[in-house]
Amino acid sequence: MSPLLLLPLLLLFASPSSPASHSSSSYGLSYSIDCGGFFNFTSDLGRLWLSDRYFTGGVAGTVGEPDQFSEPQERTLRFFPPNSFGKKSCYSIPVPPGRYYVRTFTVYDNYDAKMRNPSFDVSIEGTLVFSWRSPWPEPVARSGAYADLLSPVSDGSADICFYSIATDPPVVASIEIFEIDPLAYDTATAGKNFVLVNYGRLSCGSSLFGPGFTNHSDLFGRVWQSDANFRDPDIEVKALSSGGHRVLGTAHAHNYFPTQLYLTAVTPELLGVGLEYLLQVDTRLDYMVWFHFAELDSSINAAGKRVFDIVINGKDVARIDIFKAVGSFAAFDWHYIAKNLTSTPLSLKLVPVIGKPTICGLENYAMVPLDLASVPSQASAMRALKESLKIPDRMGWNGDPCAPTTWDAWEGVTCHRTNAGLVITQLALFCAIFWNPTQLSDLNFFDWLWKNQLQNFFDQAIIYGREKLKEACAGFPSLFHLASADSRATTKGWYTSQLAASLGSVTVLTRLGEEPYQSCDSPSEPMNLF
Repeated sequence: MSPLLLLPLLLLFASPSSPASHSSSSYGLSYSIDCGGFFNFTSDLGRLWLSDRYFTGGVAGTVGEPDQFSEPQERTLRFFPPNSFGKKSCYSIPVPPGRYYVRTFTVYDNYDAKMRNPSFDVSIEGTLVFSWRSPWPEPVARSGAYADLLSPVSDGSADICFYSIATDPPVVASIEIFEIDPLAYDTATAGKNFVLVNYGRLSCGSSLFGPGFTNHSDLFGRVWQSDANFRDPDIEVKALSSGGHRVLGTAHAHNYFPTQLYLTAVTPELLGVGLEYLLQVDTRLDYMVWFHFAELDSSINAAGKRVFDIVINGKDVARIDIFKAVGSFAAFDWHYIAKNLTSTPLSLKLVPVIGKPTICGLENYAMVPLDLASVPSQASAMRALKESLKIPDRMGWNGDPCAPTTWDAWEGVTCHRTNAGLVITQLALFCAIFWNPTQLSDLNFFDWLWKNQLQNFFDQAIIYGREKLKEACAGFPSLFHLASADSRATTKGWYTSQLAASLGSVTVLTRLGEEPYQSCDSPSEPMNLF
C-alpha cells in the first residue's frame, strides 16, 4: 500500500507563455489534452492541444473567470460528480508500454459557484500519487497549479484516475503525457517499481523554462522552476552564465537533461559561505535527489580550485570537484537517494572546501512504490463483464477493479492480495451475462443470480453428466459460497445435490434468503449490482 501523499508544495503556477514560432521536439509519443475543451488548437508555442477525450465520464466546465487565464487549456476543465459517475473516474490514454512523464493542471476558480474547492485523490496506473484536500491554498484555488511525475505504463493504457472524497467532485483542467527513455533516472539501479513524484525541479540563476511555458526544449517535456524561492534568503548569491560558451555533455541518454539547464548557475557572494536549499517533503518516503553542475567560471582551469561537499539533512554524502570530473563548460550530474525521511523540510547544503560552491540545477522526487494491481487476466475479465452488462456510469467501474488498495474496489467486488497481485474473490451480480467465468478462478463467494453465463456453464455440465460437472467445478477451486436465484436451486433437489457433490469445498449453497430478485425479462427494469 502506498502512503497517502500530500499534494507537493513545489508546483508550477499558471503563467504567460513566451512567444515562439515552433514547438519543441520530444523524445517519443506525446499527448496534450485540453480537459473540457471541444476543439483542437495550436498554442502560441506551436504545441497541438487535443480536444477532451479518453475520459470515462464527467462533465465539461469553465473556470469562473476565464479572462484571468492566459492559456486556453487553463480555462476549461472536466469534473466528475460522484452521484452521476461513481466515486472513481479516469482518463485512459492509449500509449504503448513504457515510461512516461505526466503533468496535470488543476484549478477550481469557483467554476461551480459553490465557493468550496473539492477534496479528492489522484492515482496513476493504480498508485495513489496526489491528495487534494479542502481548503486549498488560495493562490492554487484561484490560479491553479501544475504537478508532475514519471511513471511506468505496462498495459498499453495510461490510467489517470480520480477518486471522490465524501461527495466532492474531482476536477482536472489539462493532462500532458510524454514518453521518456525507459532507463532514465537510474532505473537500472534504483528499479522500475516506483512512481517518481516531483517535489522540486529547479534551475539555478534563471527564470522558469520548459515546453509549454517557453520556447526552450526539453525532450521529456519537463518544466524547470527558478530556484530563487527555495534558497536560504540570508545567503547572498550571484548568478553565473556560460557567456556564450557551448556547454558539452547535455541532452544525452538516458536522462536528456536540457542544454538550457547548464547555461546558468549560482554561487555565494562571499568566500567561506555555502548554499542551502530547503524543500518541503512528505515523511516516511525515500527521495531521489539530482544535482546538476557545470563549471562556468573560466578562471577555474584546474582540478582542486573549486571543491565542495554535498550535505543532506546534516549527512555529508559526497565531495564534488566539477573540473576534475568533466573539465570546464561541461555538464556533470550526481544523484543520491535519501532513505525514509522523518522530518520536513529536506535540507540540501553545498559546503565549501576550496573556493565557492556552485550549482546549475536541482531535482527532488518522492519514490512512491507501485501499488499492487489486479492480476491482468482478472482485470480483463472484469472489463469484459462491464461491457456485457453495460454497467451504468454511476457505478464507477473504471480503471483497475481493485487498485489503488486505499480506495474502495468496484461496487459489488471484493479483492484480496496474493503473491501474483490482487485477485477478485467475491462478486455479487444481477442479470449477469458473464463471459469466460474461469478467468476469475480465485472466486470463493459468488452470488449466482438469474440469467448469467456462469449459470449456463454449470447447467451444461449437469446435462452432460457428473464427470463433466466435476471438470467444470474444478475451475473454481476456492469457491465456498454459491447462491442462485434460479428456482431449481430450491425446488429441484437433484440440482442442488449435483452441485454440492461436485463442489466439495462449498460449505454454503443457498438462495441467499428469500428477498425478491429482479427479473431481467422486462427492458424497462434496470440492471442492478450490489
